[in-house]
Amino acid sequence: MLRLATPFGRSALVRRNAASVILARVRLISVLFAVLVPLCAAVDLLVFERGTALGLLGLRLLAAFIFILLALPARAQASEHPYRYALARLLGMVMVPPLFYLASLWVVGDGALTPAQQGIMQLYALMPTVVLAGLAIFPLSALEILLLGLPMFVTALLGFEWSGQSMSWLEHGKTFWFMGMAIGVSFFSGMAQSHYMESLVTRAMTDSLTGALARRAGVEMLERGFAAAQAVNGHYGLAFCDIDHFKRINDRFSHQVGDQVLVQFAQALRRSLRPGDVLARWGGEEFVVLMPGATVADQQAWLARLREQGFGRTPDDAPLGASIGLAERLADGSAGWTAFIALADQRMYDAKARGRKQAVGPAGMIVPLLAPAAPSQVAGAADLPSSAPMAGHSASGVSTLMSASQLSTPPSQ
Repeated sequence: MLRLATPFGRSALVRRNAASVILARVRLISVLFAVLVPLCAAVDLLVFERGTALGLLGLRLLAAFIFILLALPARAQASEHPYRYALARLLGMVMVPPLFYLASLWVVGDGALTPAQQGIMQLYALMPTVVLAGLAIFPLSALEILLLGLPMFVTALLGFEWSGQSMSWLEHGKTFWFMGMAIGVSFFSGMAQSHYMESLVTRAMTDSLTGALARRAGVEMLERGFAAAQAVNGHYGLAFCDIDHFKRINDRFSHQVGDQVLVQFAQALRRSLRPGDVLARWGGEEFVVLMPGATVADQQAWLARLREQGFGRTPDDAPLGASIGLAERLADGSAGWTAFIALADQRMYDAKARGRKQAVGPAGMIVPLLAPAAPSQVAGAADLPSSAPMAGHSASGVSTLMSASQLSTPPSQ
């Protein structure tokens, strides 16, 4: 419950999906109000004097114009900070009704009103409360709803003062009680939607076996991360990792044991990552590591950590091997993320062509990943041991024996 009270604990993927939902609902509501608000001017023309009715019509047309703007598709720059952009549009939409109410008090003035006119103004006074109730349809945290709701309470107070009413809690307390009930319902509805959305996104974007991001989420993270690096001409690293001879493990020990090897391999990769790095399962025994801001030296340091800890053991207690292809945006001069990951994929196959258990990177960098792990006791094929630290080997192991472009064609895995 406390985690849902603020938006700060949401992952980037959840925030992006929440932004899509918020924008879609803002656009839908804005389209409806852009049509309904001017049509309701007919009531003003019937109830108020001509001058007052025309003043209210002008307010309605202005409000309708704002709703039309809010109904337009999102601008391209919204992709940089989609959640902030969605909240800004939502704020713009929810502020239109209370501001219309305050402006209508100025247009109508403080003269004597007929019962029908008083009834219309009382309906306008309900606008802040309606907005508070309307927040319930958005996947927001309690803090966000509170911040969006505070202007509604201020509007209600100003409305009482500008309409010439003396503030009385006995008379007006029920209005604030009802507003409190509306914002309370919005609290629980918004947090429930946020929780449900987070659950759906987590299931859709996470590989259930290994806990790594699914390929769809990985592609989204890569596309956004690469674009962000391009915008500032910064570094961005990627590693394409593939378990060596994985098919033999499946064929010899069963797919269930193969699944355990996948989990073990993913855990080894995850332990080696820096804060901010992302692990995604690309398919089968292939994994991709996204490294925002990583230079070639950072990638070499990551490989050194992998050499030191190893990838674990196979069911017959042999060191689990892997082939890795590395790419770095600036070092490789990559212009787009599709060519970027294709280059890392090709280098992974180049590593297999050289004999597996090694990494191939930019500028002919070749790093063996052969350091043996400490022996472990294997109870059986169905009970895989965890990986053990490796000892007695240098962490560097970097050689520049040949260019990646000189390596042979991809072999079978």
